Parts: sequence; structure tokens; C-alpha cells
Amino acid sequence: MTIQQIKQQLEDIRYEEWVHIFPTLSRDPRAGVQTLLRQKQRQFERERALQVDFERRMTYEREWKAEGFTRIVGVDEVGRGPLAGPVVAAAVLLPDGFYLPGLNDSKKMTKAARDAAYAHIIELAEVGVGIVEPAVIDEINIYEATKLAMTEAIHQVGEVDALLIDAMKLELDIPQQSLIKGDTLSVSIAAASVVAKVVRDRMMEEYDLTYPGYGFAKNAGYGTEAHLEGLRRLGVTPIHRRTFAPIKHM
Repeated sequence: MTIQQIKQQLEDIRYEEWVHIFPTLSRDPRAGVQTLLRQKQRQFERERALQVDFERRMTYEREWKAEGFTRIVGVDEVGRGPLAGPVVAAAVLLPDGFYLPGLNDSKKMTKAARDAAYAHIIELAEVGVGIVEPAVIDEINIYEATKLAMTEAIHQVGEVDALLIDAMKLELDIPQQSLIKGDTLSVSIAAASVVAKVVRDRMMEEYDLTYPGYGFAKNAGYGTEAHLEGLRRLGVTPIHRRTFAPIKHM
């Protein structure tokens, strides 16, 4: 075969097929063929590493299932630290056999990867989203607002057997496990992290149109220099958290 034909053959080949043809192709003396083989081998190694990582981060889900729980929901929030905008929480119940390589802490993913993962999760999983607005955050504090958003998201999912929560404990009569940096340890929490971040980022992009000059589409309400400059020039908007410094001093 020509090198181009070999390239086409390798494009969509499965690993099970690869192991059978590799010994033959590895004896091909052409440099172009050997380059293709190295590239394909690296691709399979990356895919295998992602699979191993994904399986590792399903450990907590498997442990719950071994105890007889079936509807295991991951919970995470986004937006505790910003000066403006709501805190958003998501609760996600992944279906059996769910696999999405590269799904991780939403902050470690590119926007394109997050958006693609969000669409995939929304299509296949049971999802709840809780949103607590700035006025409520100011009234009850950000910690209580986060718990409120998480509880609202969980209730939207329906029947829940057990919870995997990122660094929080909720006053719910549901078995739960709190995991520090849970979005890097549990696929279910990572899925919730992605949903919460995409929902909140899109809200802040809309707010950027309503309240231009603060850079909300880029900073998502966090206290960047552009945001602080907007506060100095334009003042406080209805979506700012008035109990957060420096806004409470303005």
C-alpha cells in the first residue's frame, strides 16, 4: 500500500485491530510509515491514559454502588468568589456506562471542551441546576447561599440514593460524601462542575450586554482589574454583591 493508503487505514482503526497489523507495518522500511506508526501509538497511549484516569475517578461511584446505591448524584458549585452575579450549583446523575474522556475540573478544561462536555452531559444525564442571586447572597452569606443552590439542584433531579459533593456537607437526609477537590476525584462531581460553570458563564455573558463596562463576559464577575476599573467609573450594578469588599465600602 502507499503511505497515503496506510494513513487512511489507520485513521479510524480500533486498538484491537491495531495490535494485529502493527507487527507487519513495523517491518515496513519507509520512514513515512514509521512516522505514522509512532503517531498512532502515541494516540493510543493518550487514549489509554485518559481511560485509566476516568476509571480511577469512578472509584467513589463504584463504592456506593457496591453498597447497593444506584442513583448516585454528583454536586458542585461555581461562583463563590466573584464580586458580581449568582452562585450556581449543579447536581448530575450520570447514566450507567457513561464515558467522556477528558471530563475533569471545569476550570482545567478549555471553553470548547466544556461546551462540548456540557452538551453531552445534558443529553445523557439527569441534571438539576440551582441558582441563588446576589441579593440572597447578601442576605444569608455566600456559604449558606451555596448550600441553598446545591439543595435546589439536588431536588430537581428527583429520587437520590447518595451524594458526592465537592467540599460541602448538606443538611439532607441522604447518604453523602464530601470530597476536597472533588471535581478532580469524581466523574460525577466533575460533570456537575462543568454544568454549573457553563450555566453561570453564559449568564455572565448576558449580563455583560446589560451592564457593559465591567468585562463580565471575560471575568465572570471576579475582581479583575478591568472589573474594578468599571466599578470606579460606573459604580455598583444590581448584580453586584453588596456585602463583598470593595463594594461594601463604596
